[in-house]
Parts: sequence; structure tokens; C-alpha cells
Amino acid sequence: MKSKVYISIIICLLSFSFVAQEATLKTKVSKNKLGVNQRLRVVFSIDKQGGDNFTPPNFTNFKIVGGPSQSVSQSISSTPSGRKVTFSQSYTYIIQPKRKGELSIGSASVTFNGKTIKSDPVKIIVLDAVEIPKDPNDPNYIAQQNIHLVAEISKSRPYVGEGVYVEYRLYVSENVSVYDTNVTEAPKYNGFWNQNIKINGFPVKMGKYNGENYRYIVLQKALLIPTKTGKLSIDPMKMDIVIGVPSGRTDFFGNAITKNVRREFASAKKIINPRALPLEGKPANFNGAVGQFKFDVALSKEVLKANESSQVKVKVSGNGNLNLFELPEVETPAELEMYQPERKESTRVGANGISGYIADNYTLVPQYKGKYKIPSISFSFFNPKEKKYKTIATEDLFVDVLEGKELVTVDTTLVRKQNVVTTGNNFRYIAIKTDFITTLQKDFFKSTLFYILLILPFIAIPIILFLARKAEERNNDVIGNKTRKANKLVKKYLSEAKKQLGKKEAFYEALERALHNYLKAKLGIETSDISKEKITEILENKGVDKDAILKFIDVLKSSDFARYTPFTATEMKEEFERAKEVIVQLDKQL
Repeated sequence: MKSKVYISIIICLLSFSFVAQEATLKTKVSKNKLGVNQRLRVVFSIDKQGGDNFTPPNFTNFKIVGGPSQSVSQSISSTPSGRKVTFSQSYTYIIQPKRKGELSIGSASVTFNGKTIKSDPVKIIVLDAVEIPKDPNDPNYIAQQNIHLVAEISKSRPYVGEGVYVEYRLYVSENVSVYDTNVTEAPKYNGFWNQNIKINGFPVKMGKYNGENYRYIVLQKALLIPTKTGKLSIDPMKMDIVIGVPSGRTDFFGNAITKNVRREFASAKKIINPRALPLEGKPANFNGAVGQFKFDVALSKEVLKANESSQVKVKVSGNGNLNLFELPEVETPAELEMYQPERKESTRVGANGISGYIADNYTLVPQYKGKYKIPSISFSFFNPKEKKYKTIATEDLFVDVLEGKELVTVDTTLVRKQNVVTTGNNFRYIAIKTDFITTLQKDFFKSTLFYILLILPFIAIPIILFLARKAEERNNDVIGNKTRKANKLVKKYLSEAKKQLGKKEAFYEALERALHNYLKAKLGIETSDISKEKITEILENKGVDKDAILKFIDVLKSSDFARYTPFTATEMKEEFERAKEVIVQLDKQL
């Protein structure tokens, strides 16, 4: 008996708490932004049963085209805690704005349990009249108004070398359904180093487009790093989409009948204007690194025996264009034999850009006993957030070789004077007396040499005339001269690159080295340690045409970035021919 009383009390309390819950009156509009000649749907809904005396707002700046229509819905669903009852009572109006501007739909009200509940006002932006087809129920028009393919970029004015994100979103309103999608034309990223970012599934999210509520999915996301300045365009992505559009009719059971429409959609073309890195404060050893980095140089062993090895690790870690610059090189004394570095890297492309590290491991083998210094190494980069350059310098490293051969040195200050000792014919004193003997000489006239010199002009003149004619023909052969000069320059500077054709990384390293060796020979400076902008400035000061300079810098850039992108043997051969042509062109002007 007592248990029945307790159960009754609990049910009463639950009923009381259910009744005591506050009801809410909400306003929902089909769009927040529209043309002055368009219509929108306004729905006022209360989420509790028992609402009476509904009073609509005063649509002062709107004309009521349809409504009100009233509907009631109730559903029961099972949850872990029990059954859940959902109730909704709504009042729908179709209205059209009377003028342009920022208009407001006022508060509606309803009475619930003796209390008056009001909805919040909603702002509507009304723009100029838009083009509306003769049949507003045309499925193609409905599809166009309810689906949007949008490309969104994170930044329109990055620095050269700074990462930018492009995200392609497909916005779909609740009025239509999407049954099939197919990308017919992928976007192109000319002028960018690019890498797609993996998307795990295609979760549906809620968002706003032009002030209206939409469902959307992210179709594709990519990281772009501009490699040059100027207006760089991102071409549109194009898609074929099958859309289910309401036909305005219902079936026997009252369900809406939809019609499938296939339409092509394209995102808008995006323009990015990369900024050149500032010249002010630019370090001499800057090598194109843009981002936020840490720099470290470490020695695996500091105390060695002869022929034992030690590793010097040069490492750059952080976030930025990690794959697009070279690490500083290690310089060691001649007594420490150093081998070509082994490259190690671990990078990933994510929402924050390229992050991870790249490192070069140098192997050192000492030859002699002693203590040797590895000089300090510095690394410079540009921080786009702080808009300034930063340089990190490491401390000197020391290698102490305890055992091994002694390094022999010659002390030139210790030279002692000794007496000359005669041994055989090696050394003799200067003779102070001599005897002269006369020798008979043959007469030059009618000698063999006389007749040779007499006949020589008659033989030499035809040969000289023949060689002069050949030289003139050779000088007049413009194409042949160009070919011979090109072959000579190729043989001198590009022979190693020619051997490496077909091996991508080795070929582009040899090609870039050949270009720097040519400038070094012509200008008398080491160009591999200076920036491309500085090379351009030097060549301009030498009076080289801008066209030749641009071609030379373009080949250098291509050699730099081609190592990290897929290239065919045919493209390598074309790049080789470009390098040959630009060297010949520069050689005429330097």
C-alpha cells in the first residue's frame, strides 16, 4: 500500500515538473537575404501543447502573400531514460518585402498557462530586384537557388612561401536533396606548390551562406604555397550534381513528390596576390624558409680515436614551407674527412600547414690526433606573423681526437747555415779562370735551312689563303657558330647534368650547380649562397636584358621546385634545352 502511495507521489511530481517547464515561441525564416521582388516563408512555432490566442507581428514593411496556415505535429521516441514526447504547433506565412533595406519582422505572441510568450524579432536584408523566371516552380531554377559550390580561401595576400588554404564546400538547403555528385573538372593551382589535405569522411555540418542556413560538406581541402608574386588565379572546380527538387505535388499518402534534375555547378574563380618578402633586414644567408622554425646542430661524439666516426646532425623543425628550402651546410677542418649528408625528414600536411622536421646527417672521420673546431652555423627564416626575419646561430662544436697519427708541421723559422760539401759533381765552387776555344761555323748561304726558308713562303701563302677562306665561311655560318658555341658551353658547364638525364633529383641538382658555376666563372662571385633577387640585381647592373634574366631565374626556380614534384624524362630534356639556351643568351651579354 505504501509503495503505491510513493509511486503516485513521484508521478505527480514528474507531471508537475513537466507542466512547469517553460514553453518557447520561435521564429524561423526561409532566407535572411533576398531581392525586393522575392518572397520568403516565416514559421512561428511553439514547442508545448496548450498554447492559445496566437497573435502575429505587425508586418509593417511586408505584404502577406499567403497564410496563415496552421499545423500540429507530435512524435514519441525511445531514449535510454524512457520515452520522449516531442510536440510542435506552428503558424506559417508567405510574405514579400515592400522596399529595400534592413527590415525587421517583429515579435509574435501566444498565451501558455496564463502567461504571454513572445518570439524574438528577426532582421531581413532586402537587396535590389533579382531575375526571376516566368515559372518560379521550374526545377532547374529551384536547384540553382538551393545549391552552391563555394571555394573559400584562408588568406588573399600571403607572402611568397607562406601557406594558404583553399576549401571547397557544397552548400545544400533543406528544401532539396542531393542524390549523386561527380567532379568533372578539378581545380588548377598554377604558381603554387600544393598538397591535398586528407578529409576523414564527409560529415554534414550546419552553416550560413549569404545569411541563410544551409547544410554543407567539405569536398576538398588543399594547402597552397605561392612560389612567385603577382596575381595568381585558382581555376574553378566543376561538378555534376543530381538533385531532388519538390514538384509541388503529393502522393496518395500526402508525401511530397520530388523530381530529379542534373545540373552542372562551378565554384567562383579566386585570385590570390602574394607579397614579395621584404628586402629590409634580409640576412645574407636567407634561403627561402618561411614559417616558424627551430634550428639545432648536434654532435653525436665529441671524443674520438683515429678512424672512429661521429655524426653532425643539422635539423630544422617547426611549421612552414619545410620542403621548399635547403639546410645550411657544415664546414669542417681539412683534417676531418666529411661525407655527403644523409637527408631525413618527417613532415605532415594538416590544418596548421606543413609541420615536422628535416635534417641532414654528416659523417665525420678524423685523420690525425688533435682538437678541431666545427665553426658556428646560422639559419635564417622569415616569420609571416611577426613580419620580420629571424636568424638562429649555434655555438662552435669541438672534436677531440685522442689517438691517431701526429699531424706533421714544418717550422720554417729554424734554418741553420751549413758548409757546402762537394760530393762528385753535385756541388762545385764557382770557377774564377776559364779557357776560350774557337769553333768553326758553316756558311748560311746555300745551306739546307736557307733553301727551306726560301721555299716556305710559296707553300705557306696558299695554306694561309685556304685557312682564311675557311675562317670566313665559318664566321658567316651564324647557325653553325651558335651551335658550336652552345656545344662548347654545354660541354663545359652542363656535361654532368646531361649525364644525369632521367634521374630526377640528381639531374636537377647538377643543373642548378651548373648554372651557379657559370655565374661564378663570369662574375667572379659565389652565387649559390645568395638569393635569386640578388642575382637579378647583379645581372641588371651588368646590363643584361630583363628577358634573359627572367629566363635564367625561371630555370633556377624550376630546378629548385622540380625535385619535389613529379617530372617525366621529356620534361627534363626540355628543361636541359632551356638551360642551354639561357646560358648562350647570357654569354652574349656578359
